[in-house]
Amino acid sequence: MITLYTARTPNGFKASITLEELGLPYETRVLDLKAEEQKQAWFLALNPNGRIPVIVDHDADDLVVFESGAILIHLAERTSRLLPVHAAQRSRALQWLMFQVGGVGPMMGQANVFHRYAPERIPYAVERYQRESRRLLEVLDTRLAQAEYLAGDYSIADIANWCWARTHRWSGVDIDGLPHLSRWLDAIAQRPAVKAGCEVPPKPDGLAAADVEATGSKILV
Repeated sequence: MITLYTARTPNGFKASITLEELGLPYETRVLDLKAEEQKQAWFLALNPNGRIPVIVDHDADDLVVFESGAILIHLAERTSRLLPVHAAQRSRALQWLMFQVGGVGPMMGQANVFHRYAPERIPYAVERYQRESRRLLEVLDTRLAQAEYLAGDYSIADIANWCWARTHRWSGVDIDGLPHLSRWLDAIAQRPAVKAGCEVPPKPDGLAAADVEATGSKILV
């Protein structure tokens, strides 16, 4: 059994979708980010950085894993799925995973901050992060023109990048002229495990998904 500490954010969905894809049994502990529950001492004992998601793998001596990329690698290695075994293919999947962790997530997160939440609008910052987010999405489109999925076969690299790329509208970034990215976004959205993972945790009554996820992004960035 795995305990997942999460909230409705792109990084949170990375973990829940991967758990659903792998069919691993897990229970969910939803954190109230607006109340800064992630900054409480009990949670900082799990993740000193005070961010979700975090998992506790009770079948691996209660191993605590924080950082979404590390969680995805742990789950894939635990099951020998969603991460190629062959060295070259494995490397390719990990490269695209790190592309999201170090690029797509941070740039789109900053685009969210300056486009949606900054107390004053700073055109240079808005344009800089939206432009860089668009450039990174173009990189994905170029790769997806060559292969159905980022590492050839569907993997944790696709899950990680999809969870952020799908939120491009909230960042104020259009994907016009990126047909391969659009194809990939639509195809992954239809996967049953992806649909299930995007409902963990469930949407609060009366609040649109984009609003919930954006609220989480505001607090986490």
